[in-house]
Amino acid sequence: MTAASTPKGERRRQALVEAAAELLVEGGFDAVRHRAVAEKAGLPLSSTTYYFDSLDELVAAAVEHHGRGELVRGTALLAALPARPRGIDAVIDLVLDQLLGPPAGERDAELVLLRYERLVATFRRPYLRPLMHTLGAELRGLLRQVLTRSGIEMDARRVEHLIAVVDGAVVNALIEIDPDPRAAASRMLHEFLTRSYPTT
Repeated sequence: MTAASTPKGERRRQALVEAAAELLVEGGFDAVRHRAVAEKAGLPLSSTTYYFDSLDELVAAAVEHHGRGELVRGTALLAALPARPRGIDAVIDLVLDQLLGPPAGERDAELVLLRYERLVATFRRPYLRPLMHTLGAELRGLLRQVLTRSGIEMDARRVEHLIAVVDGAVVNALIEIDPDPRAAASRMLHEFLTRSYPTT
């Protein structure tokens, strides 16, 4: 048994992953550095290279930890969601909570920006693509279940269209320095759903 596989070793590794995930959310990929992660976790600098073979491995662990956390949150929201038809505004709130995270008040626009910066930056890191593909597929499945429980049957292709509508609205709002990208996405999603499901 190596030190890394002991309960203490597992706790230290997890602390590093959690610290890296927090840095990723707060400042993007550039914020995840060995020294910054070790300091945030309250561990020696050498621990990052002891528990992870490379910075890429640490970043991947952080991305998976954060992504899995969001899926767990989304799954909990789904489990508590009664199956019944919902009005379009309620559906939009549920969709945006899954795709953008819950509203964060004054920091909402900043956190949405960081979310999309992470998504774009993934393409510069080929080692993350299989993981992002897996997480993305699970998110789309979760989103489809939310819609079904709200009385909207949508196939996989239409779910892709819905996500593209939200992504396009958010990116355009960020380009235009719109202080409320969530509201911009809500407006576009309202139009999309009204046109596609006029009785909703």
